[in-house]
Amino acid sequence: MNPTLDRWNHADEEAALHAVLACCGARRWARAMVALRPFQSFAEMTEAADRVWAEMGEKDWMEAFACHPRIGERKAVHASARSVAWSRDEQSSTEEANESVMSEIATGNVKYEEQFGFSFIVCATGKSAEEMLISLNSRLGNDRATELREAAEQQRQITQIRLRKWVTG
Repeated sequence: MNPTLDRWNHADEEAALHAVLACCGARRWARAMVALRPFQSFAEMTEAADRVWAEMGEKDWMEAFACHPRIGERKAVHASARSVAWSRDEQSSTEEANESVMSEIATGNVKYEEQFGFSFIVCATGKSAEEMLISLNSRLGNDRATELREAAEQQRQITQIRLRKWVTG
């Protein structure tokens, strides 16, 4: 068994909760994951993560979204130090982006928040700033219900990547 997963399986509830909240900031999701312990493998854990996420609703999604900084920014409203560090790494391509692209992303972030009522969430790992801008502009054409589901899917993907970083890191 993976040593990180083994330690987490045996950790007290508060420590276990804190660890998975860095992967996804929805407390109901995190509590459900802690309650499902022990996991015998990383694959079992990631399958459970998706199952539990599928049971979440808008309130949970919003709580998770609030733990991410806007694309191109470094601070999130409610994020652990580990989550902030992961966000910085995931968005590292924005550090190399030209000023024009970053200005368009900043403007798009505001427009997106005004239109949908939450921050633009995209699984930024492996994406350039230009690709994130294209996604942002494309998703501005969605209705709120469609966009909420898309943002929740992006959060699911981010959670899976972060679980992998944490457990196999």
